[in-house]
Amino acid sequence: MGRKFFVGGNWKCNGTTEEVKKIVKTLNDGQVPSQDVVEVVVSPPFVFLPLVKDLLRPDFHVAAQNCWVKKGGAYTGEVSAEILVNLGIPWVIIGHSERRLILGESNEFVADKVAYALSQGLKVIACVGETLEQRESGSTVEVVAAQTKAIAEKVSNWDNVVIAYEPVWAIGTGKVASPAQAQEVHFELRKWLQANISPEVAASTRIIYGGSVNGANSKELAGQPDVDGFLVGGASLKPEFIDILKSAEVKKN
Repeated sequence: MGRKFFVGGNWKCNGTTEEVKKIVKTLNDGQVPSQDVVEVVVSPPFVFLPLVKDLLRPDFHVAAQNCWVKKGGAYTGEVSAEILVNLGIPWVIIGHSERRLILGESNEFVADKVAYALSQGLKVIACVGETLEQRESGSTVEVVAAQTKAIAEKVSNWDNVVIAYEPVWAIGTGKVASPAQAQEVHFELRKWLQANISPEVAASTRIIYGGSVNGANSKELAGQPDVDGFLVGGASLKPEFIDILKSAEVKKN
C-alpha cells in the first residue's frame, strides 16, 4: 500500500468573506486527480471554517490552523479540539514555524497539542523545520529529529499524523529547498522514524514539504521518493493551487 499523496493549503491570516467564497469556487471548479490519487485539505482562518466546510466540494476537507493544548475552558482567544470536533472539522495544523518562532511554542508544548488533538479524534498535520541559522550551522537533521522526538514521546499511534517538513528559511521568502535538499531531510526523517518508532510507521507516515511551493516547482519536488505531498502557503490562495494538486499525478505514474 503506497502512501497517498497529501496536499494541504494553509491560508494563514488572510481573506474576507467574498475572497474566501472566490477561492472555494476556484477549488470547486478545478479539474484535479481523484481522491484515490490525492488527499486535499484546506485551512482557512477559524472564523471561516464553517463557511468553507459548507461550500467546499465533498472530496476536499478542511483543517484548523491551530488548537488549544487541552480541554477548553478559561482560555481567552483559544479554540479547543472539542470545538473543532463539534463543528465536524477533521484536521488541524499544529506546530507551524510561525507559532513556534513568533509565539514561542516549544517542542514539548507542540507535542502536547498533537497528543491532545489526536486523543479527541482529530487528524494532525504536525510541522517541523529548521531556521536558516540552524541550516547554515549544519544542524538541520538534529533540529527536525528533536522536534519529531518530542512528538513521538507523547504519541503512540501515528495513523492520523502527517509530518510537514517546512524549512523556516523557505517560508514566504521565495527560496525553496531544492528537490535534493527536500528529499535529503525527508529521507533522514523517515530513517529516524524507522530507528526510533518502527519500520511500519516509517513506511506508512506521510512526510510532506512546505516552503514556497508553487505551480512551477511542485512537479519536480513531487518526484522525490520521500516527498509525499505539500503544505502550501501563499500559492494556496491562488488558482495555481490546482496545478500543485495535479503534481500528485507524478507519484501515480
